[in-house]
Amino acid sequence: MLKIDNIHVYYGAIHALKGISVNVNEGEIVTLIGANGAGKSTILRTISGLLKPKTGELLFEEKSLLGYGAQNIVKQGISQVPEGRRIFANMTVLENLELGAYIRKDKKGIADDMGNVFKRFPRLAERKSQIAGTLSGGEQQMLAMGRALMSRPRLLLLDEPSMGLAPLLVKEIFSIIKEINETGTTILLVEQNAHMALSIAHHAYVLETGRITLSGTAKELAASEDVRKAYLGG
Repeated sequence: MLKIDNIHVYYGAIHALKGISVNVNEGEIVTLIGANGAGKSTILRTISGLLKPKTGELLFEEKSLLGYGAQNIVKQGISQVPEGRRIFANMTVLENLELGAYIRKDKKGIADDMGNVFKRFPRLAERKSQIAGTLSGGEQQMLAMGRALMSRPRLLLLDEPSMGLAPLLVKEIFSIIKEINETGTTILLVEQNAHMALSIAHHAYVLETGRITLSGTAKELAASEDVRKAYLGG
């Protein structure tokens, strides 16, 4: 579904991604793990059209994404839940979700998807008239995910969904990610909590300073001694 082939990305003079190649098959959860600054979020920002690779190719369903602006990437069927949630803090929960569907014109479909988001995240239904900035961290994460789903993506990019959340909420968020995948959405997940990420993913890539150092099935990586030592606490 998504093929990233030998991309090089720079922030000014800093060579952030050095020949990265990643494949995401339809229906999978693929996770990118690695330390802070390894380049995980840069990959998602490049797919989303927020950064332009200097060289390399990005193909979504066999069509090049290069040259598309961020809003057109969403129209292709790719949506991102950014690191730090980035909800619209001064708007209500409902307004945030409506903005997630800004590229759509099908009123009935939008209403159905809104109903599905409220079923999946009952707390958002209870707080739909509440100003989003007053929600708890976990609720804001749910809102960011619900907002991304309102564009009806075929590929969902998730950037550090567990960041700053209590362990119980992390479990809940990961169980929702698994459920979103099981209902037909392909997921590319960037996550510092390598243990949780590998527990739900099909395939995984390990990044170190802008390069992929290991890749394989999530089970293989979870069993790898190097990965255990570096990311799973021994």
